[in-house]
Amino acid sequence: MLSFSFHHIFQVFQKRFNGSISFFRGWNDYRFGFGRADSEYWLGLQNIHLLTLKQKYELRVELEDFENSTVFARYTDFSLSPHAISAEEDGYTLHVSGFIDGGAGDSLTYHNGQKFSTFDRDQDLFVQNCAALSSGAWWFKSCHVSNLNGFYLGGAHLSYASGINWAQWKGFYYSLKRSEMKIRRV
Repeated sequence: MLSFSFHHIFQVFQKRFNGSISFFRGWNDYRFGFGRADSEYWLGLQNIHLLTLKQKYELRVELEDFENSTVFARYTDFSLSPHAISAEEDGYTLHVSGFIDGGAGDSLTYHNGQKFSTFDRDQDLFVQNCAALSSGAWWFKSCHVSNLNGFYLGGAHLSYASGINWAQWKGFYYSLKRSEMKIRRV
């Protein structure tokens, strides 16, 4: 008899693999989510916040390049604005720790404690709007070492830090083929 416990199942909240959906979107789209589960999508900051509010979750970031190499980064603790009365007013602040390397390197801890920014809601620490500069939406600081919601540019590109970037693995001039961000209860 097959048996499994629910807490081993991952909930994917970000999925990109073919560039069919634009991720250069405003605050409300990122707040409430967009796309489709059978395609590319973003689950929504409010949904992610509610999922991670009551239990401890880990995050797994899976990445693939156009040479079909796959790597991951795991973080044993992940949540958005866990102590806020209003997560939106708190900016869906990223709380991430406990990095475990699966070949990708750590391009997310730099963003720990940062609010989420879009081109129409600048909440980063940089003098300019990082979301607009990087053609994405992320927990930007000044500005980023990862931006998995950047343009789908299909590998090497000339524009600085505007693709689906994970700097510790492929740098700022390589846009990944696939990215998935998923969480599970621990």
